[in-house]
Amino acid sequence: MEILKIIKKEYMNLDLQAQTKNQVIDELATLLDQAGAVIDLDKLIKDIKIRESLSTTGIGFKIAIPHAKSKYIKEPTIAFGKSKEGIDYDSMDGRDAKLFFLICMPEDGGNMHLKALAKLSRNLIHESFRNALENANTKEEVLEVLKDIDKEDQYA
Repeated sequence: MEILKIIKKEYMNLDLQAQTKNQVIDELATLLDQAGAVIDLDKLIKDIKIRESLSTTGIGFKIAIPHAKSKYIKEPTIAFGKSKEGIDYDSMDGRDAKLFFLICMPEDGGNMHLKALAKLSRNLIHESFRNALENANTKEEVLEVLKDIDKEDQYA
């Protein structure tokens, strides 16, 4: 699975207005809906929040990766958002999250969401990668940072 094939400029918001975890999910899912990737926005959001209720996807290092498999998404997607101020996301390290990746996969997508999650996580553990994303000011700059994500150990 190539990450850049499922994350698009229209799936990005570099200035999230959300103040809470639920608002982040709503805002990122709405981006996918506005881009035509969603079958039923309210039901997709419900699926994401059900998954989030099982355990936090705030992985630490100022990152959250909410994700869900849902019959209400048309195709594999990843929405990306940034918060300048940071948002309390019940992160494992107790720090506010600033970088958000919402992974949504169709129910019949097998374990594709886990592959996307693993690929992102392998890169996000590297401080240089996180800093590059945090410092990206345009969607094009975000895509430039992400373009090599499909190459293993890019930021090692």
